[in-house]
Amino acid sequence: MRLANKRIFISAAAQGIGRASALACAAEGAQVVATDINEEGLQSLASEDSRIETVPLNVMQADAIKNFAQSQAAFDGAFNCAGFVHEGGIQTTTDADWDFSFDLNVRSMFRVTQALLPGFLERAKATGAVGIVNMASMASSVKGFPNRLLYGTTKAAVIGFTKAMAADFVRDGLRFNALCPGTVDTPSLRGRIAAAEDPVAAEKAFIARQPMGRLAQVSDIAPMVVFLLSDESRFVSGQAVMVDGGVSI
Repeated sequence: MRLANKRIFISAAAQGIGRASALACAAEGAQVVATDINEEGLQSLASEDSRIETVPLNVMQADAIKNFAQSQAAFDGAFNCAGFVHEGGIQTTTDADWDFSFDLNVRSMFRVTQALLPGFLERAKATGAVGIVNMASMASSVKGFPNRLLYGTTKAAVIGFTKAMAADFVRDGLRFNALCPGTVDTPSLRGRIAAAEDPVAAEKAFIARQPMGRLAQVSDIAPMVVFLLSDESRFVSGQAVMVDGGVSI
């Protein structure tokens, strides 16, 4: 029960890493408020653990975020998981691509954090510890990858945002850390593999870039989310935490 008596916010919780993290947090005793635009996925998630409350939420809509924050009690932690993987280099990336990726991967994180911040400060004053985890990537300021110009740029921005927030609130009991996974076997990845010209070759290429010789599973990532939200990581803040199977060695 490492998260007992904590209320945790999670975005993009209907599938993949977000879903696994919601279940892992609930299993550790947290009351989880899981959000997503995928209402069907949220319904199935809620049926798996009574400690999970689901709320449909589009984190790209500023008014929806504000209304959500006003309707909720303060949170003891958050996992900003929502994001999008844009594929391509500078020759094919458009202004519209740029705007969409930054809006979802970065601006939504800023808006959610800003809206929930008063509650974070309230809980930190009462308990001394609030953890916020932001989804970044090994494809960021850590390492460049072919055909990931826009994705890598947004995830580098997430790391910068995380470090700046950590510096601003380190004396207030708020901890901000960026999670940097390797290639994870999620519905998102499977969709990109299926859309490739040669799906078999695409899957082999994703596996080949992992030094451990396999894709990460969501069960490899969710425990780190739990750790960073728990009081066990109370002396960890402003870090880009690598869970990448050795890619960044």
